[in-house]
Amino acid sequence: MQGLRTKRHVVYSLHLHLVFVTKYRKRIFSDLMIKRMEYHFQRVCKDFGCRLIESNAERDHVHLLVEPLPQTTPSKLVNSLKGVSSRMLRKEFPQLEKYYWKGGLWSPSYFIASCGGAPLEIVKEYIQNQ
Repeated sequence: MQGLRTKRHVVYSLHLHLVFVTKYRKRIFSDLMIKRMEYHFQRVCKDFGCRLIESNAERDHVHLLVEPLPQTTPSKLVNSLKGVSSRMLRKEFPQLEKYYWKGGLWSPSYFIASCGGAPLEIVKEYIQNQ
């Protein structure tokens, strides 16, 4: 079957659609910030052994399509994605401090959905067109 991945004791096909919004829904991301954010998301996913399949960001939110490992805890992955990207972006772009003087770039809430029902091409197209 196409799209299945294997490990020593597991065959799997997992995909998560994640959406993060900025705190207070402020429209703060520039094109350069979006590129750097994607770099940090790629790094975190690699550290977790996951793959970032697709990402797209607007000025106040980001969509991610991630292929996690079976043992990945989604909440830990989300916390790491949000924490690392927030910390690194605030370090690289000090002007963000005028919006977020108490730290934390992202709203504490997030959206997560498994993508087993829809074909991945449709989900990828949806994320690209957000």
